Amino acid sequence: MKEKIGFIGLGIMGTPMALNLLNGGHELYVYTPKSPSKALLDAGAISCSSSNEVAIKSNIIIMMVPDTPNVEDVLFGVNGVAEGLSSGSKGKIVVDMSSISPMTTKEFARKINAIGSAYLDAPVSGGEVGAKAASLTIMVGGSQSDFDRVKPLFELMGKNITLVGGNGDGQTTKVANQIIVALNIQAVSEALLFASKAGANPAKVREALMGGFASSKILEVHGDRIVKRTFDPGFRIELHQKDLNLALQGAKELNISLPNTAVVQQLMSACSANGLSKMDHSALCRAIEIMSNHQIAS
Repeated sequence: MKEKIGFIGLGIMGTPMALNLLNGGHELYVYTPKSPSKALLDAGAISCSSSNEVAIKSNIIIMMVPDTPNVEDVLFGVNGVAEGLSSGSKGKIVVDMSSISPMTTKEFARKINAIGSAYLDAPVSGGEVGAKAASLTIMVGGSQSDFDRVKPLFELMGKNITLVGGNGDGQTTKVANQIIVALNIQAVSEALLFASKAGANPAKVREALMGGFASSKILEVHGDRIVKRTFDPGFRIELHQKDLNLALQGAKELNISLPNTAVVQQLMSACSANGLSKMDHSALCRAIEIMSNHQIAS
């Protein structure tokens, strides 16, 4: 079934995700403060002048922006999505694929529900590579009926798609994901630093470890980035740092301890202090290298 889809936020992740929806044969209305990419426009995307216009023209509105305040502005700011929903027909679905606060997500969902539209939080994992390959992991919070309606669109963007629970549960799952990813990058960085300093070839060490119990997606993808020193951003340190701040904020609210999450968040802060916040999160290894006065050999 052909859908009228809105897409707001066309960055490193959003642009390939939007292209995959177009390639699926859907009608796509897009908005970004900057001009949409030529590739999107050539593929048939229709550029809008505001989030409001996107909401008016679309039945399913997808957001992919950096942080909680950005989502709030897109939804409830001047010329925001909520204005378009109020002036349009009922029964539309807002889908937030950004990574933001789980508690604030529940508040946003209540406000959107109050004006007659449904809400799904559906953050993703897989980075730029997964966005381009349509292999993202998508973690969804919301009702079963709304999930069922949007699932064919999710399947154009991802492979592992799970309805976790109600609104906010998708974002909670994404925060958990980011804890695991960050701690794995730290572990891979420390292991390869140890191997390099001991005189072993870190590329060969990584190759050997890929066949054993230490094998992981992080060792495969980010271990390769670390060895080859390719830190062009697929997912920036500053964004992962934001996600870990959400984890630590949530831990305070829940009265639990996340000691290793706090440590890796401080390592990311060290990267930011050294001008690395715009680099890929695999560049977390630089904080450990700086403390050890040793760079992992390529």
